[in-house]
Amino acid sequence: MAVIIEDDGDIRSILESVLQQSGFEIHAAATGADGVEAVRRFEPDIITLDLGLPDFDGFEVARQVRQFSDGYIVMLSARAEELDTLLALEAGADDYLTKPFRPRELRARVAAMLRRPRHGTPDPAGPAAESGSAAPEHAATVTSSGALVHNGLTVDQATRTAQLGGRDVDLTRTEFDLLHALMESGRVVRTKPDLVRRLRHEHYDTGAFVSEADERAVEVHIGNLRRKLGDDPRSPRWLETVRGVGYRLAPQL
Repeated sequence: MAVIIEDDGDIRSILESVLQQSGFEIHAAATGADGVEAVRRFEPDIITLDLGLPDFDGFEVARQVRQFSDGYIVMLSARAEELDTLLALEAGADDYLTKPFRPRELRARVAAMLRRPRHGTPDPAGPAAESGSAAPEHAATVTSSGALVHNGLTVDQATRTAQLGGRDVDLTRTEFDLLHALMESGRVVRTKPDLVRRLRHEHYDTGAFVSEADERAVEVHIGNLRRKLGDDPRSPRWLETVRGVGYRLAPQL
C-alpha cells in the first residue's frame, strides 16, 4: 500500500504510475490534511510527500504522520538546499528526492527501503552475515529472547522496539535500523558508507555509489537518535563518534 501526498496533478500521475508498476495499491491526496488522514486510514508501507502543499508544508505533515505511523516517507521537493534535506529528515522523512526526479531512481529507493526488516520480522542475515563474525568485539549483551542490552538500553529486533529504563523509545524505522546495527557491532567501528549500505539492506559492499548526501543523512539520523536517547556526544553511553570515520557502541559502564 502507498499513499501519495501531492498537489500537482501531473506529478501525482507520474508517482501513481511508478508505484503501481512496483505493485502498490495507491491512494492519493492533494492536501496535507487529506494526506495525514489517508495515512491514518490505510496504514501504507510507502508515503511520498510533497514539501510544498496548499494547506501546510511537508515538514508538518511528516511530523504529524510520525505520531502514529512508521511507514517509509520519501519527501519530494523542487528545493535542493541542504537545509531542506536536513529539516525533512529531522521531521521524520526516511529519504529526500528533488524534482524533477527519475522514475527509476524512485523505484530503486523504494525497493531498497522495502528490503529492510519489517515490524516483527527478524533480519534474516543477522549480525554474522553482516560483520563476518558471530560475536563482534564487546557487542551488547544478548538476552534469552534475542534482544540486545547495553548500559540500560534494550533493543529487540524481533519486535522492532527499543526501551530505556522501562520506557519505550519512539524511533523511526531508519533510526531503529541504525541503532540495532551499532548495538550488534559493539566496539567495531561502522563507517558512514557501511551504515548507508545497512539502510539499503546490503550486507556487503556491492560497489553501489554512496553519495555525500547519503552520508549526511546518516549523520542527521544519528543526531536524532542521540536526542531521543538523551545521549551526550561528549560523554556517550551508547553512540560514540569516531571522528572522520563513523560510529561505534560506547564502552560498557
